[in-house]
Amino acid sequence: MNKTDDIKNSFSYFYIHKYKTMNALQEISNMMNETEKKAFIQHLSKKNKRKDVGNIELFNSLKTDDIKLKKSDLKNQKSSDAYHALRKRLYDNMVEFMATRSFENDTSEENTILRLIVVSRLFFEHKLEKTAFKCLAKAENIATNIEHFRLLNEIYLMQIQFAHFNLSQPIEKVIQKFKANKKKLEYEEQLNLGYAVLRRELAAIYHEGRIVDFQAVIKNTIETHGISLKQGLTFKSLYQILFIANEYASINNNYLPIQPFVMTSYKFISKKADLTNKHLYYHIYILYFIANFHFRNGQFSESLNYLNSMFTELQKQSGKYYHRFCLRYFLLLAFNENYLGNWQKAIEIAEKALTLNKKTDPNDSNDVRLMLIVFHIQQNAGRSAVKEMAKLSHTDSWYEKKMGMDWTIKKCLMEIMLHTQQENTELAISRIKSFKRRYKKYLLTVNEERVVQYLSLIEQYVMKTEIIKNEKFQTTIENFIITAQNGPKDIFIMSFLAWLLSKVRQKPIYETTLNLLAIYFPESHLHKKTAHL
Repeated sequence: MNKTDDIKNSFSYFYIHKYKTMNALQEISNMMNETEKKAFIQHLSKKNKRKDVGNIELFNSLKTDDIKLKKSDLKNQKSSDAYHALRKRLYDNMVEFMATRSFENDTSEENTILRLIVVSRLFFEHKLEKTAFKCLAKAENIATNIEHFRLLNEIYLMQIQFAHFNLSQPIEKVIQKFKANKKKLEYEEQLNLGYAVLRRELAAIYHEGRIVDFQAVIKNTIETHGISLKQGLTFKSLYQILFIANEYASINNNYLPIQPFVMTSYKFISKKADLTNKHLYYHIYILYFIANFHFRNGQFSESLNYLNSMFTELQKQSGKYYHRFCLRYFLLLAFNENYLGNWQKAIEIAEKALTLNKKTDPNDSNDVRLMLIVFHIQQNAGRSAVKEMAKLSHTDSWYEKKMGMDWTIKKCLMEIMLHTQQENTELAISRIKSFKRRYKKYLLTVNEERVVQYLSLIEQYVMKTEIIKNEKFQTTIENFIITAQNGPKDIFIMSFLAWLLSKVRQKPIYETTLNLLAIYFPESHLHKKTAHL
C-alpha cells in the first residue's frame, strides 16, 4: 500500500467516523425547541473564553444539517483531532445543558419531592431542624399522594435518622410507616425485575427470532419474583402487567385470555380516578392497552370509548405526551373506523396522521403506513398501496431488528398479496420464494403452520390463476378458513383470510372482509361513539 492509499484510507475512516459521532449531537439537537437552542447558544457564549472556539458554529451547522467540514480542516490529521475534540466538548456541553435545564424546568411532583429532600438535608446540616421536618412532612404528603414508594423510603429513613431532634413525634409511628412502605417498595422492585426480564425475552423474540415458550417464561418469572394481581397495584405496576399481557396476546394472536387483566384495569381506574393526572403517562398507556384489547376482539364501540378517553388525556398538561402517543391513538382510531365500514374516514385519518405528525416515533409511523397499505389493498387501490409500500424501503433484516419478526412477516405477506393483486406474477413468485427461505423454518418451529399453508395457497393461485375456479381448490380454501375460525379469533388473521376468500367468491375484498367480520365477531357493529382527529 503506497502513501496515497494511506492518505485515502485515513480520510475515509475519519469521514465515516465523523458522521457516526455526529449522530449523537444531531439527535440531542433535534430534542431542543427553538427557545432551548437560543438559550444553549447563550450558554456557550458565556462559557467561551476565546472567540475562535468554534463550538457555536458547529452547533449552528446541526440546525441546518450542514455538517460538512471545510477543506482546510481535512488537510492533516492534526485538524481532524482538533475537530474530534471540539465535537466531544460540544457533546459534553449539550448533555450538561439539557440535564440542568430539565431539572430547572421540571415542575413534576416527583421533582418537587426531590428538592424538598435535598433542602431538608441542608437544613439539618445547619441545625434548622424544625424547618427541615416541615419540608419532610410536605414531601411525605406529596409522595404518598402519588404513591412514590422509593422517595417515601428516603423520607422515612431521614425522619428516623434525625428523630432525636423531634421528640414530640413517636419514633415507633415513623418506623411502622417505614416498614409498611418497605413492603410496597419491595413488591414494586420485584415487579420491576420481572418486567425487565420479560421485556428482554420479548425483545429477543421480536428482533432476533428467538424461539421460546413465552407462557412458561411468564409463569416462571411470576413465581420467581412473587408477582400477583392481589398485591396493591399502582398505575406503573398495572402498566407493566398490561404491557406483558398485551404482548403475550399479540404473540399468540389471542386476546381473550387476558380479559382478567383488563377487568382489573377497569376496577383500578374507576377507584383511583383522582390520581390519573398525577400518573398521566401510565394512565394514557393503560387506556391504549384497554382500547387495543377491545379492538382486537372486534368490540369497536368499547374501543372507541376508551380512545375518546385517551384523546382527552393527550390534551392534558399542555399536550405533554401528545406526540409520544398520538400515532398510536390514530392507528387504533383508523382501524376501528375501517372495520365499522367507514373506510374513507379511516384512510383520511391515517393519511393526516402521517402528514401532520412527522416528528413522532418512526416505529409508530411504520405501523400507520402498513395499516394504510392494508386499507388500500382492501379497496383494490393497487397504485396507492404500491406508492405507500415503496416508502417502506429497508431490507427485511432491517425491519426484523427495528420492528420485529411478526411485523416483518406481515409486511412480506402484504407485499406478496399486492404483487398478486397487481398481476406482477414474477415479483410475487420471487417474494414467495425468498419468504419461504427466510421464514418457513421459523414459522414451523413456533407452531404457525397456518401461515405456511396460507402462503402455499397463494403460491398455487399465483402460479395458475385459473385454479381459483377449481372446485377442489375452492373447497380447500373454504375448509382452511373454517379451521382458522375455530382457532383464536384475531382481526388481523381474519383480514388475511378475507383477501383469499374474496378470490374464491369473486367478491370485492372489503365487502368480503366485513361479511367475514360479522361471522367472527357478531357484536362488532354495535353503535359507536365519535372519536376525534
